[in-house]
Amino acid sequence: MAHKGVIPLAGNLRIDNPINPYSWNTQAKANEPITVAGLLDRARHLLGSEVAALPVTWTLDEIYTRLEENAPRIAILGGSWDHPAHVMDLETVLRAAMSLWQRGAVPFYAATPVLCDGTAQSTMGMSYSLQSRNAIAQMVVNHMEAHSYHGAFVVQGCDKQPLGVVSGLAHLDRVRKLRGESPVWATFAPAHVLKGGTIPQKLVDELEQVAQRASEMRHADIAEDLRDAMSYILQCSSNTAFQGVFMRAVAQGVITVQDHKRYEQVLAVNTCDAAGGICAFHGTGNSSRDLVSGFGLVHPEVELLVAPPSFQQVDRVVEDFIGIINYPSFSVSALVKDNVRNAIRLHSASGGSTNLMMHLVGAMVYAGVPYSIEDMEKVHNEHPIPDLFDYSLTQGRDIYALAQQCAAGYSRGMETLMYELLQQGVPMDVDANTVTGTTWSERLQDPLGLSAKSVRRNPIILDQPKRSFSGVDVLRGNFFDSAVVKVSGMETSQLDEFDEKLAMVIYFENEVDANHSLLDVNLIDTWKRDRIFDQQLLVRLYRMNGGAAEVMPTHYDDLFDDMITQGLLKAMVVISGQGPDAFGMPEMFTPMQHINANHALQKLTVLMSDGRYSGVTYGAAIGHVTPEALHDGGILYLQDGDVVQLNFRKKRIDLLDTAALIAGEVKHAESSWRVQRDALAQKRRERMIVRRRQVAASNRLYGCTDAAHGVVPLAVWEEAKLTVQIDEVSDKVISVAGETHV
Repeated sequence: MAHKGVIPLAGNLRIDNPINPYSWNTQAKANEPITVAGLLDRARHLLGSEVAALPVTWTLDEIYTRLEENAPRIAILGGSWDHPAHVMDLETVLRAAMSLWQRGAVPFYAATPVLCDGTAQSTMGMSYSLQSRNAIAQMVVNHMEAHSYHGAFVVQGCDKQPLGVVSGLAHLDRVRKLRGESPVWATFAPAHVLKGGTIPQKLVDELEQVAQRASEMRHADIAEDLRDAMSYILQCSSNTAFQGVFMRAVAQGVITVQDHKRYEQVLAVNTCDAAGGICAFHGTGNSSRDLVSGFGLVHPEVELLVAPPSFQQVDRVVEDFIGIINYPSFSVSALVKDNVRNAIRLHSASGGSTNLMMHLVGAMVYAGVPYSIEDMEKVHNEHPIPDLFDYSLTQGRDIYALAQQCAAGYSRGMETLMYELLQQGVPMDVDANTVTGTTWSERLQDPLGLSAKSVRRNPIILDQPKRSFSGVDVLRGNFFDSAVVKVSGMETSQLDEFDEKLAMVIYFENEVDANHSLLDVNLIDTWKRDRIFDQQLLVRLYRMNGGAAEVMPTHYDDLFDDMITQGLLKAMVVISGQGPDAFGMPEMFTPMQHINANHALQKLTVLMSDGRYSGVTYGAAIGHVTPEALHDGGILYLQDGDVVQLNFRKKRIDLLDTAALIAGEVKHAESSWRVQRDALAQKRRERMIVRRRQVAASNRLYGCTDAAHGVVPLAVWEEAKLTVQIDEVSDKVISVAGETHV
C-alpha cells in the first residue's frame, strides 16, 4: 500500500467483529486509558519537533470511546534494555505509539525479557536460552489475552525473541479464530544493525609484536591464529576466538596473565557501538531478520537499517499495518503458513544460522501445523537452492555493509534475494501476502534497486551463485535419527577434506569436560601418548583416507604424526548430554571456538552434539542430534576410538563395525552394537540426570518435542496434530476430528 504522506486524524477505524471485552469490562476501561495517555504524553515530550505538528487528541474520554467501540488495540512489543539489540527501543516505541494513535488505533506498550546468547555464552545462562523462546511465546500470549489486544507492532531484536514473538502471536491467532474472535495481526520492525568494532591501532601493533614473539619462541600456530583473529571485524563472538589464543599464549609463556586481561579489556570496550543494535555477523539475530522477513511479517521500509527508524519510516509501516486489519488472510498465522517455503529458501540461500532450523519448525507448530525438520528438508530438496550470499567478516561484507547498501537504495534486502532466486529458477510463492498489504509479486514490480547488479562494489547478495547448493542439510545415520549441518559455512575445499572420510570418535559426556580438554594445547600429543586410537584402525584410516600404503610408517608414533601431517587423521569430537531435556540444549559455540582457535586441531576435527549451533567449525558442526543422549539416543553409547564414516554430500554419518574394518571391510555396525554398552550408557544417563539439577526445575525443557520437531511444549504439538480446520471464508464452520460444529 503506497504511503499517502498525510496522517489522518482519529477516524472510525474499528475491528469488524462483534466480540469486544472492553464493551462489558468496566475495570479495563477504568484502568487502561491512563496507560495510553501516559505513553502518548511521553512520546510528545521526548520526540519533540518530530511530532510537534500533530494535534493532541488523546483525552481520556476519547481513549475510552475507542476502547468501547472496538478500535484496534495494538501492543507495541519491545525487549529488555539489557540486550544490545534493544538499547534504542524507546524511540521506536514512542514513534509507533504516536503513529498508531493518529491513524485511529489505541497503542499500548509492553516488553519481554530478552536473553542475549553472547552474554550467556560459557555460563549456565546458555541452558536457559532456548527455553526463553518458549517463555517469550507464553508471555506474549498471556499478555495479549489478559489485556485483549488485537495485534502487535513488534520491535524485533535478536536471539530467541523474534521467533518467540512470532510463535506466540501465530498461536494466539489460531486460538482467537477458533473462538470466533477477530484474528491477530502484527508487523515487525527489526532493530538496526550494529556496526562492528575496530581494534585500536595501538593494540594492533602490540598484538603483532606478540605474534612475532610467538614465532621466535617456535609457537607458529599461536602467531598464525592470533593474526587470523585480528583479521575479523570486531564482534562479541570474535572476543571468544581471541580468548582461546590468549590462553594458549599464556600457557606457553608468550604473554602474561596480566597481558591477557588487559588485551581482553581493550577488545571488549571497543566491540559494540553505544547505539546498540543487532550484531553485524550473520548469526541468529540477522538470520531471524531474514526468516521473519521471509514470512512476510517485516515491512521493507524498516527491514535493514543502520540507525533506528525515523518517525516517517515508522509511520509508513503503521499505515500499511492499519490497512491489513480486518483482513483474515493477513493475520499472523496466515502469513506464516503461506510464506513458509519462501522463508526456508531465503534462509538457505543466505546461509543462515543453524538455530533457525529449529525455530522455523517451532513457529509452524505454534501456528497450528504439525511441522518437522523433514518438512523443511522436503522444501529444500524440491529445487536446488544456490548460494547467493557472499558474506564475510574479514573482507568488509558483514550485515552492516548490506544495511548500508539498502540505505543507499542499491539493494532491497530480502526482496533482492527473492528476485535473484527467481532469476535462478527457484520457485518462490510470490502470490503470498505480506504486511505491506500486497503480495511479493506486487512488491517486486518496482525495479529500483531490486537486482543484485545494482551493487557494483562489494556485493553481498549475488546475481550469480557462488555454488549450486547452500543452507543447512539434514543428516541421517545408523546411530541417530536426524542431525543438521551448515554446509553453507564450509568452503568446497573444506567439504572435500572431510567428505567420504573415516573419522575416529573422541567422546565427551558434557560440554564442561569438552571445554577443559579442547583448551589443552597439547591435546593431539596426548592422544598419541595415551594410544587413544587402535593402531590397526589407524592403518585402515591411513589407507582409506587417501594415504599411500607403500610408504606408510609402521611405528605408532610415526604413523600418527604422518597422518596428522598429511591430513589423513580425522576425528569426530562428540559432546553428548546437551539435549533439550538433559541440559536445555545450550549452544556449543565455546567448544567450537576452542577448536577453531587451535590451528592443528581445527584441520582434523568435526564436532557432533545433541546441543545446538549457530555457525560452523572448520570441519563441520553437526548438531541437534535426535534422539538426545538422555533419551537413549545412539550418541549416548559412543566411546573413544569408535569409527564413523562421514558422507556429507550423501547426507549420512554411520558408525562402522570396527572388527570388520580391521579385517579390511567397511561395514556398518550391527543393529545390536549398543547391547554390550548398556551398563556404560546407564551410568552416563544417571550422571546426566544428576547434572540436570543445575538447571532450575521451573525452566527445564521437560515435556517438549525433540529438536527435529521444534522443541515446543507437547501441548502445543498435540494441538497442532488435531484435525482442526477453520473455514477461512466464513470463519464459522469448524471441523474437529471429522465432526462439524456451527
